[in-house]
Amino acid sequence: MMVTVTDLEISRGGRAVLEGVSFVLAPGAALILRGPNGVGKTTLLRTVAGLQPPQAGSISGAEDRMAYAGHSDGLKSMLTVAENLSFWAAVFGRADIDAALGAFDLRDLAARLAGSLSAGQKRRLGLARLMVTGRPVWVLDEPTVSLDAASVGLFAAAVRAHLAAGGSALMATHIDLGLEEAAVLDLSAFRAAPRAAQADEAFL
Repeated sequence: MMVTVTDLEISRGGRAVLEGVSFVLAPGAALILRGPNGVGKTTLLRTVAGLQPPQAGSISGAEDRMAYAGHSDGLKSMLTVAENLSFWAAVFGRADIDAALGAFDLRDLAARLAGSLSAGQKRRLGLARLMVTGRPVWVLDEPTVSLDAASVGLFAAAVRAHLAAGGSALMATHIDLGLEEAAVLDLSAFRAAPRAAQADEAFL
């Protein structure tokens, strides 16, 4: 099933930032969002992932099919690497974490507390959570933050395998992941036009 975004308008802090955003994300496809800082990439991803409502437009095909990875890694510091993955697997009704441990080179760290990991290791663990959800649509906000070159390669390989299995990925990243099959959408073209303040706002 495709995820279809049609004429989406989104806001941040009560002000429209993007309008008229439309795209289709098909199984096996990746779409990379580009644009300068502040253009609305994070806000768009959060809206598509269902974390905030759009001001206008529609999103279809996303219901209960998305796994979101934002700026926070979402880890429990007093659980081990394996326990963190097992926790998230259980949330989504799954049990197997071995593939995720292997894909992100975490097997040797499986017994380590998440709170003792380096920033890059925490990021790898946070991304490994995607694999244990079983969700076919990955929504990723700057997923390579804190990753070294080798870890970026692991992440790119995981995305490639996800796409090959019929999954899809929507992501904002400034890093070239070598995903030749990925389409690019520049959000600069969808900046919302400035709007006059409402009468009651003019006196605030």
